[in-house]
Amino acid sequence: AIRPGFGGADCSRERVDVAVGVFPSAPCPYRRLMTVSYDNSKAVYEGIRAAGIRSISALPETWLGLLLQRAEDDPEMTLIQVAKEEEAIGIAAGAHFAGEPHLLLMQNHGFLAAINGIVSLAQLYSIPLCMVIAMRGNWGEPYPWHTRGGNVTEEVLRALSIPFEHARDPNEVAKQIREGYTLSQSSLWPTALLLTRDLMEEYP
Repeated sequence: AIRPGFGGADCSRERVDVAVGVFPSAPCPYRRLMTVSYDNSKAVYEGIRAAGIRSISALPETWLGLLLQRAEDDPEMTLIQVAKEEEAIGIAAGAHFAGEPHLLLMQNHGFLAAINGIVSLAQLYSIPLCMVIAMRGNWGEPYPWHTRGGNVTEEVLRALSIPFEHARDPNEVAKQIREGYTLSQSSLWPTALLLTRDLMEEYP
């Protein structure tokens, strides 16, 4: 079960889809006892703060729920929740021109949906983007609707020449966030840190 209030809407959508038979072969989410890791989510958020970032744009997603809750409760952090990920590209551009250290939190399908803004705004006008992306649809993914995006995310990043790393170790994630942010600023180019299942999920 996923904790109430943290990504509940996304989880509910997944349960409804299975119940009505949209994906009849999908395993029932109730049979899979998974929860988002509280400790590792804390490590990711503390890494964001340690990098000097004080504003975040994000669209809620199951793995990101605990991060967004921490950002919402932090009086020193500005959290901007968007309706679609491409909006976050414009917000990040504005933050850059205002001199505000900024980070984007999104799922990999949201990254794929935001490609026009990434290419036509950020890359064209040399605007740095530090993206932390929940990498769904990869090894061990139980939900079919995440798998197609998971199959192509890394290839799309390579095609766009966006440097990326995988975050698997909570002891290393703060360093990865700091270095990803640093590279985005020095290169005036997007970077991506992919949050993996090993990092973000835990089982009883």
